[in-house]
Order: sequence, then C-alpha cells, then structure tokens
Amino acid sequence: MKILFMGTPDFAAKSLEYLANSGMDIVGVISQPDRPKGRGHKLQPTDVKVEAAKHNYSVYQPETLKNGAIAELLDELSPDIIVVAAYGKILPEYVINYPKYGCINVHASILPKYRGAAPIQWAIINGEKETGVTIMQMSKGLDTGDILTVSKTPIGEYETAEELFSRLADLGGELLIKTLKMIERGEVEPIKQDDSLSTYAKMIGKEDAKIDWTMPTQKIINLIYGMNSWPLAWTLYKGEVLKIVTAYKSDGSGTPGQIAELNKSGLKVYTGDGAICIDVAQFFGSKKMKVYDYARGHSVEIGTVLGA
Repeated sequence: MKILFMGTPDFAAKSLEYLANSGMDIVGVISQPDRPKGRGHKLQPTDVKVEAAKHNYSVYQPETLKNGAIAELLDELSPDIIVVAAYGKILPEYVINYPKYGCINVHASILPKYRGAAPIQWAIINGEKETGVTIMQMSKGLDTGDILTVSKTPIGEYETAEELFSRLADLGGELLIKTLKMIERGEVEPIKQDDSLSTYAKMIGKEDAKIDWTMPTQKIINLIYGMNSWPLAWTLYKGEVLKIVTAYKSDGSGTPGQIAELNKSGLKVYTGDGAICIDVAQFFGSKKMKVYDYARGHSVEIGTVLGA
C-alpha cells in the first residue's frame, strides 16, 4: 500500500516516525511551507520536514491545495491512501477522494468530542478524566468523518498539556500502524459520528489563559495544566503579568486572588472555593522558577490580590 503523508508540527512528526519504522511504503511527504521563527525571523523547517529528511523522503510544501494545486503531484505519486496528522489546512475534495482508500486522519481526542485545533488543551481545561486518539476517515467537514479506530488513556491529576501531547503522539503513531494494517486486510468497520455529542476545541489564545480567581480551585488547576507549556495561565501581580507554570490544590478560604502566605511549598492564593499553592511561576522580567527561590531576591507582598 503506497502512503502519502501530510503533516506539519511535532505531533505529526511522531506519526511519520512510526510509519518510517514500520517499513511501510511512503511515496512522499507534504508539509506546510517553512515559516520564519525566533528573534532573527529565519526560515525554519517544519518538524515533519525534519523527520522526513532522516528517512530521505521527498518533501513537498505547496502554499495552497486549492484549485487543483497538487493534482499533478497526486497523479505522479499515485498513493493508495493519504495519512493526515495536524497538517493545518482543510483538504479539498479532489484530494480527499483521490486515493483508493481515501484519506485518514490522526486526531488527538475521542471523537466526536473535541473536534478542532486544540483538543489536548481543552480536554484538560474542561476537567476530562480520559482522552485518546481517533483515526477517522476524512470527509468535507471539520473532524466529522467516520471513526475507524480509537485508543483511550486516562489524564493524570497534574498532567500538563505538553506531557499529554507527548503521550498522545506515541499513542497515535501506534494506533496508525495498527489501523493501516487493518485497512489493508479489510478488517475496519467505520462508525458514523453522533453529531449531537460533538464539542469544538477552538484554537487557544492568550486571553483564554487568564485566570479568574473567583472560579473553583479545580477549574483553576485545570486551566494551569491545560495551558502548560503555552501560553501559560496568567494573572496580574502589581499590574504586571505573572505566569503560572505549576500549582497544587491547597486549603483555606478568603478573598479570591488574595495571596495568603509564602512558604517552601510556594505561594498560597485563595480561589472561589478554597486555595491553590503556586509552585513554579514566571514573574515579570524573570525566568520560570520556584516561587520560594524567586522570593529570596524579591519581595512578594502577602495580602496582595492577584488579577486586580
């Protein structure tokens, strides 16, 4: 079975790595164009392009897929199936309908929940106890295609989005290989999604990461871990942005957002129904570090209300 792979970031690169190690026939790789990054704004290759280079795969980076832009390439490569993982653009119908087995997508949620761009972050933010990876048959809609296979995993109490991202990338790679073999043997039985159960995981923005201290403790904890490692949950301390990296549930009650105490465990802050202890944070003009260590060289005023 000839496979054309389409993907861009590190999550997709992990799927490509699994494909390469499986010995399957990869006829080419399509990724988004290189973009400028960093302070020097130098063009940086996508993670998928870097992974493809390790295996000497031909890489194609079209600016657009519209108006038959890659029709000739499809004819040249003649894939039996297209595997898509976080490519970053909607596939036109001529691409979806080209291969014998169509296009399949590696999606980091248990569909139909969390369709869209940021399923991993929103699963943690919303307090889900379980998530997973779905391999689906692609269709015109946004993550609406038939479900082919699913692999589930629990979410740890203090698991960051970055940590979960890494686990799901491996889970997705393993499930992809299993699914491709099932497709080749004719063993897959597609299941239609129940649209009434769907939820949308919109792209994360910095405003989504702002902490409302009147929220319950658990919701604030979920936000902190769902926003780690980007953009990091944040609040205001004396008018400057304070980013929170890790925190833990604590006890006590008081004015939401008020700093209650500072000790070796961190900074205790009251919430809507209790308190949290901020362990690692990034104060304005500083790097990420233990709050207790930061306080050795800077004053942290007890009684200050965060977010004000």
